[in-house]
Amino acid sequence: MPVIKYPRLRDPLFYEWDRKAQKCGLRHTIYAVNGDQYTGEWLDNLKHGKGTQIWKNTGAIYSGDWKFGKRDGYGSYSIPDPVTKEYKRVYTGWWENDHRGGRGVLFYPNGECYEGEWSNGLRSGWGKMQYKDGSIYEGQWLADQPSGQGVLRLPNGNRYEGGWKDGKKHGPGKFFYLDKGQQLEGIWVADIPKCGVLVDFGRDNAPAPTQYPLPEIELHDPAGVLAEARAMFDDSHN
Repeated sequence: MPVIKYPRLRDPLFYEWDRKAQKCGLRHTIYAVNGDQYTGEWLDNLKHGKGTQIWKNTGAIYSGDWKFGKRDGYGSYSIPDPVTKEYKRVYTGWWENDHRGGRGVLFYPNGECYEGEWSNGLRSGWGKMQYKDGSIYEGQWLADQPSGQGVLRLPNGNRYEGGWKDGKKHGPGKFFYLDKGQQLEGIWVADIPKCGVLVDFGRDNAPAPTQYPLPEIELHDPAGVLAEARAMFDDSHN
């Protein structure tokens, strides 16, 4: 005898209870088991859209964009001062997959500041770093270190323009000793100048010039000497 199945008039109650439990859309503050709290938008039970998260253990606050449960988009991250309890901004900018990614500004606890591009939470791309001693580096970064072309300005006015690798001067570059009125153009390897030409540069206006000017040394082709040195450097690093 055939079995006849009739359609159910309604789904079991637990289906409805499960749908109601799924967080979707704008919600008031939701508390996690560990005490963290989130206020904002949800999608399929994940933080998605605009929202603010407060971590109980550190008191840190993130306010901005979320995507499928992770910080993604534009937002700011702040932490409370241990003494005054007032919130201090740590990072403002773009996020990708819960890490700093894109362009943003990071304020370090020691007063230093970086403004520029990020990738996977590390300084990568073009950026400007202000150090606590007053030095400023502006140029290319890779994996959180100056790498590529950049300019380092020192507090006394001296500056270096040229190549960098792993946070050190590397490759062709120029160092301007404005306090002494001299310029060194040459090749650097791991922060050490290996060869180059040192000449007087604005010596008359320098605040602390050398006692005597540099003697003139006649080279048949000084530019050619440097070009040859650059070529040898490039060949050794290819």
